[in-house]
Amino acid sequence: MKAQTIMVCSGKGGTGKSTIAVLLGASLAAQDKRVLLIELDSGLRSVDIIAGVYGKTVYDIEDVLCGRCEGDKAVVQSPLYPGLSVISAPYEGGVVRPEPLARLISLMAGYFDFILLDTAAGMGPAFEAAAGVCSRALLVLTPDPIALRDGRIVADRLIADGHPQSSLRLVVNRLRPDSFGRRCAVFDLDECIDTVGVQLLGVVPESPALQRSVMAGEALPADCPAAVACAAIAGRILGRRIPLTI
Repeated sequence: MKAQTIMVCSGKGGTGKSTIAVLLGASLAAQDKRVLLIELDSGLRSVDIIAGVYGKTVYDIEDVLCGRCEGDKAVVQSPLYPGLSVISAPYEGGVVRPEPLARLISLMAGYFDFILLDTAAGMGPAFEAAAGVCSRALLVLTPDPIALRDGRIVADRLIADGHPQSSLRLVVNRLRPDSFGRRCAVFDLDECIDTVGVQLLGVVPESPALQRSVMAGEALPADCPAAVACAAIAGRILGRRIPLTI
C-alpha cells in the first residue's frame, strides 16, 4: 500500500504550520501509522527542534534531492514521538525541485502510511513542488484577517492547479479565548471558514505547554489541549467521526 501524501501549508508565516505538522505526524504515529515528515522550508528549519532530532541529522532534504545521499540516509527517527520519522530541511540554501521530490516520494511511498510535507509559507518553489505530489492539503491558519485572506489565495491557487476542493482542509491554529467577538477582527469560526472557502478539519488552541516542551526538548504531554486537538485531527484524517470541540 502506498503512502498518502499530505502537504501542510499556509499563506503567511507564523501560523504554527511546522508545529502542527509535527504534532499531526506524532498523532498518526501514535495510532499505529508509519509516518515520514519531510521539511521543505530551506533556511528556516524548525521541525528538527520540535521533533527532537536537532543535532541528530547528518543529511538533509537538499542532500537527497541533489543526489549526495540516498533518501533513507537522511531519515531520522524522532526520540520524542515513536513512529515519526523526519527528513530535515537544510540550515541555509537549497531549492526544492519538483522532479527530484517526486522521485523521492515514489521511493518512500512503499515504506510509510503517510508522508507529510511541511512547506515554506507562501507559494514559492517548495509549495509548488509539494503541490505537484500531494493528494491532500492542510491549510494551517491563525484566526486573523491577514492569515485568512492569504489562506484563501493559497486555496484558490491549489484549486486552479487541479486539486479538487474536497482535497483541501482548514486547520485553525493558536485559538485563544479572545480570538473571536464583535470587537475582534474576526467575529467567529464561521467567518474563518467562509473567508478561506475550505472545509474545517480541526481547531487547535494556543498552547503555552507546547512552548515549554519545545524549550525543554520534551514531548508534548498527551493530555495537553493542543495534543488532544491534533489527535482528533489525525482521527478525522483516518476517517473517524470525531466531534469538533472548541
